Amino acid sequence: MSITPEDRAYAQDLLNFIDASPSPWHAVQTITQRLQAQGFVPLQEKLRWKLEAGCGYYVVRGASLIAFRIGQQPLADTGLRMIGAHTDSPGLRLKTNAAQASDGVVRLGVEVYGGPILATFTDRDLGLAGRVNVRTAQGFETRLVDFDQPLLRLPNLAIHMNRDVNEQGLKLNKQTELPLLLGMADGQLAAGERFLKLLADALQVQAADILTYELAVSDTQPGVFWGAEQEFIASSQLDNLASCHAALTALLATATPAATCIAAFFDHEEVGSESAAGAGGSFASDVIARISLCMGLDEEQQHCAAAHSFFISADMAHAYQPNFPNAYEPNHRVQMNAGPVIKTNANQRYSTNADTAARFITLCESAGVPCQNYTHRTDLGCGSTIGPIVAASLGIASVDVGSPMWAMHSLRESAGVQDVSYMIKVMQAAFGS
Repeated sequence: MSITPEDRAYAQDLLNFIDASPSPWHAVQTITQRLQAQGFVPLQEKLRWKLEAGCGYYVVRGASLIAFRIGQQPLADTGLRMIGAHTDSPGLRLKTNAAQASDGVVRLGVEVYGGPILATFTDRDLGLAGRVNVRTAQGFETRLVDFDQPLLRLPNLAIHMNRDVNEQGLKLNKQTELPLLLGMADGQLAAGERFLKLLADALQVQAADILTYELAVSDTQPGVFWGAEQEFIASSQLDNLASCHAALTALLATATPAATCIAAFFDHEEVGSESAAGAGGSFASDVIARISLCMGLDEEQQHCAAAHSFFISADMAHAYQPNFPNAYEPNHRVQMNAGPVIKTNANQRYSTNADTAARFITLCESAGVPCQNYTHRTDLGCGSTIGPIVAASLGIASVDVGSPMWAMHSLRESAGVQDVSYMIKVMQAAFGS
């Protein structure tokens, strides 16, 4: 295996990106910072837009962000080159009134967000990250908070009290056995007051001025390289911040595209995308409509642009884990460090068809990148992505792809070092096509 310094640099940058993005709102902040450093101009949905060819722009809606660069050629003739990913990851989210004191300890109640592997949250150094709305003289403002040092824990039950755990697996009741331990109870402060004081101190505000919060449980362990040749990486949220990082890096490297290029980062994919900020909402179509208006396209030209467009739905893919051979389709054993994966499902859980798969293969060939194919076992339920949702909404040719990974939806996932640079390179080729 020949892992180049460039491969390692891309992988390290991904780990840095994830470490800086412990929640979807932090992910948007990280993306914003990188866009602004490259001269991308922020737009507001409530104001009129004025766009110029060759310039880069971005707009934020909640924990979703769409960035784009206006192409050099007419939009009606070239269409859009669009890549979509999602900022959210499955995990645990704090309840509205989370703090509870009993039996001498304070615990925080959580809801399960999406489909995480719950057992992977036990016995780990957990933090909290997200957004808090704070009262101001003008109303309220949103501030981000990140407890990046160990704050919470979900201790396992000792095997002496759960003798069958190794045979039956760890099973956690989502209501009674998931509350996270915060600390010893304080006779001077109620549990809720103590937690609000913790938030207030972190934000340097008064506890009485905290109005609302949305907080995700985060992993405080930084991302690392691992393996005999350090050929793998491990981190939380590889699904799907790895795809966000690849799309963003490719867009920033595309300075003067012929076609208008869009990188869309959506929230709420892990819970179905049905929200104002999700892929099932109007965000993408609203932005594309406004780009078309600013470029002077009439209705007929907008249809022409859509017909010329191509959408890559980028999510992660299941790499073959040889300890569990019966979980995989025998002829579709995806390998680590062997290139992007084209994901196909006859029931349209993925948006790929023969034409769009062929188009992606040619992009890989032009970028000098290998690629693989994946189909789920017929007797196992197949997950889905934003691909079918966006393709149906916009009427744009679409393909679903992803980088190989192990332990999808674990708090600690793994991927290949070379696959990070492979995906970035093919995305650059897509933006330049």
